[in-house]
Amino acid sequence: MRGPDEDLALLAEAARKVGPIALSFWKAEPQAWEKPDDAGPVTEADLAVNDALHSTLMGARPGYGWLSEESEADASRLDARRCFIIDPIDGTRAFIAGQAGFAHSLAVAEGDRIIAAVVHLPAMDLTFTAHADGPALLNGQPIRPSGAGIGGARVLTYKSATDPEHWKGGRVPPFRREFRPSLAWRLCLVAEGRFDAALSVRHVWEWDIAAGSLIAERAGAIATDRHGQPMRFNSPRAMIDGMVVAGPRLHRDMRVAMT
Repeated sequence: MRGPDEDLALLAEAARKVGPIALSFWKAEPQAWEKPDDAGPVTEADLAVNDALHSTLMGARPGYGWLSEESEADASRLDARRCFIIDPIDGTRAFIAGQAGFAHSLAVAEGDRIIAAVVHLPAMDLTFTAHADGPALLNGQPIRPSGAGIGGARVLTYKSATDPEHWKGGRVPPFRREFRPSLAWRLCLVAEGRFDAALSVRHVWEWDIAAGSLIAERAGAIATDRHGQPMRFNSPRAMIDGMVVAGPRLHRDMRVAMT
């Protein structure tokens, strides 16, 4: 069985290959349409990147499972010892709008844990990487989360996460809510300390956070579901019950304050 570092090298190679594919569609008015069941938009770029990633990754690791936002569900992944968990373009709305905050999110799970991860933002030339036995890096340099507490913390989340119902006694902590379009990128921004936490009180898809969760953890942050439980990946539903990702102090403060 290959080491996590070998899988990381493969993910990084694949991300570098597909960045130019995405950029060839970016700001070029790609065809876009809405998925069924209000699942959000998709573009021809998402599908082109997905096809290229599938060819590269499964060609190199034919025995691995495959879970991607843009592929038909394949239950055989549940029996694979290792599984790719992929979001070809995370932040599709930003991509359609010509904004730079979209990412390729690539991860390998062994069992239910992530062991290798890459989040690549081609329009910004940013590459976040980590594997289970090494540090989290941004463009090859080590990163670490902030040591902030909850007062005045900069938290990447959406407006409804600050509804009083989600906080004990209806008391919303005095943090500053901010937003970035890609969930994978949000976790990486916490990992490098540019923001203090990333929060979701709603279910999140595994492909959105698989890579970013490992990068945050290897940087020194705590990444759990909204109940404070470890995230488990390659599950039948491919969903996590919310997320709290922050440095140890802030993660503790947020969990104490949440219902």
